[in-house]
Amino acid sequence: MDIHILYYLIISTIMLFCGIYGFFTRKNLLALLISVELMLNATNINFAVFNRYLFPDALEGHFFTLFGIAIAAAETAVAIAIIINVYRNLKQILTDDITDLRG
Repeated sequence: MDIHILYYLIISTIMLFCGIYGFFTRKNLLALLISVELMLNATNINFAVFNRYLFPDALEGHFFTLFGIAIAAAETAVAIAIIINVYRNLKQILTDDITDLRG
């Protein structure tokens, strides 16, 4: 049984818009990080799906997806390190309080 490409694109679009909504509405740094990860995973789904349907014998889309996963892992590690430093200095991780770090 083959699933139509439209269903994959609908799920990817929902994930992308949930990530965008979360990025613009949340003030917690961890929630922002999760929103960015949702957006990155939506693009990874698109890479894999378009590769499967447009070029079924090629693997370029899958390689782009693996590269995107590696970039997301590195980005998450750096972001969590920054969030830990913000928490150590301010005892909370809200975006409103990051401007207090300037001085």
